[in-house]
Amino acid sequence: MEEGARCLVKIEDLGHAGEGVGRIDGLVVFVPGVLPGEEVEVEITQVSRKHARGIPVSILTRSPQRVEPECELHGLCGGCQLQHLNYPSQLAYKEKLVANALKRIGGLDVPVLPIVPAPSPWNYRTKIQSPVGVKGKEIVTGFFARGTHDIVPMESCLIQHPLNNLVLRTIRGLVIKYGITAYDESSGQGDLRHVIVRVGESQALVTLVTRQEQVPHLRELAQELTETLPSVVGVVQNINPARTNVILGPKTIPLAGQDYLIVSLDGIEFKVSPMAFLQVNWEQTKNLYRIVREFAQLSGHERLVDAYCGIGTIALYLAPWAGEVYGIEEVPEAVEDAIFNSTLNNLPATFICGLVEEELARLAKEGPIDVLVMDPPRKGCHPRVIETIRSASINRIVYVSCNPGTLARDLGMLKEYEILAVQPVDMFPQTHHVECVTLMSRVEK
Repeated sequence: MEEGARCLVKIEDLGHAGEGVGRIDGLVVFVPGVLPGEEVEVEITQVSRKHARGIPVSILTRSPQRVEPECELHGLCGGCQLQHLNYPSQLAYKEKLVANALKRIGGLDVPVLPIVPAPSPWNYRTKIQSPVGVKGKEIVTGFFARGTHDIVPMESCLIQHPLNNLVLRTIRGLVIKYGITAYDESSGQGDLRHVIVRVGESQALVTLVTRQEQVPHLRELAQELTETLPSVVGVVQNINPARTNVILGPKTIPLAGQDYLIVSLDGIEFKVSPMAFLQVNWEQTKNLYRIVREFAQLSGHERLVDAYCGIGTIALYLAPWAGEVYGIEEVPEAVEDAIFNSTLNNLPATFICGLVEEELARLAKEGPIDVLVMDPPRKGCHPRVIETIRSASINRIVYVSCNPGTLARDLGMLKEYEILAVQPVDMFPQTHHVECVTLMSRVEK
């Protein structure tokens, strides 16, 4: 088999990134945009010793699960991988994805509960991160094409909150009006790198990521944006001079309005700063946190630790049902927000700025931890966190994860715990991503 060759492939399954999986002469072939049961003509784009990759040229046999994608950019933009799969089948795929990861990576044969579907599979994302670039001579915003840094220009994304789309379109027009230059990755020149918009119920906070601090007319742009769209309550500038794929730099300064957003969850208000992490599907987050509270089984007396706590959303959500609550987070701005949110809602909790692998061990030495809730980044838990959990005799763990692979790896190392429930939650419809909440109980010896 050679690159450029065309082959007929019968698609057998979907891979962990939503791509179709088939075989040619025993070699695994990954093909995006196709479904199990389909016979596809594929053009081979990459061949290695272990697998090949290809793109579909034509679909000879169509799956009954296939639907026409709603977005005209589907297949070009790298944002949605599953728009061509009907929503019930997306849910079934994600349940299977979680079960397979637990078994294959963690060596765990545990039942997976039926996935919690999203209230709406469209217009759910409350945060947009759009690169800024030039196509021809035109300033463009949009998303990167799959596996590249080529920007696919986009006027309206169907999984984004409508206010995100409106704000991004308006900013693009103002960038052109004020003659602000787009950053060019190849030369390292130009000013505006990314536009980030986060929305609450009806308000938006904008972050303009620039290469350098002094950008002509940036403040005028910010002021006109807040005047044109009163729903934009603030605009900040983040400076990232490094030639890197990391979006945000270390310094953020206000340009217009306020430098934070207030969002509400089941009657609790949260201040969100530009650098802070917050779930992007706010409606489904309510379901997620209710599951966390149910799994935590709190009686009002427990010593509870929320590891990787961010701005304190889970810690404060659980605070009325626990006895003593601690949150650990390494991002200083997020910890500041968490402390502010504790006071704002009159919910007592102690928030600690530091590494989870260090602070969790310290808290465990100070006294028994009854319940540990943790929501780590995609890379999962640091090995020292796993070591601390194994030695600390924590009674109950509620593990929130956005990556079935690292979840399975971590669970597989926690041999002292019995897995009582694995609950997938569809936080990200139209994509291959899936959130999970896992309840674990320490096995009595």
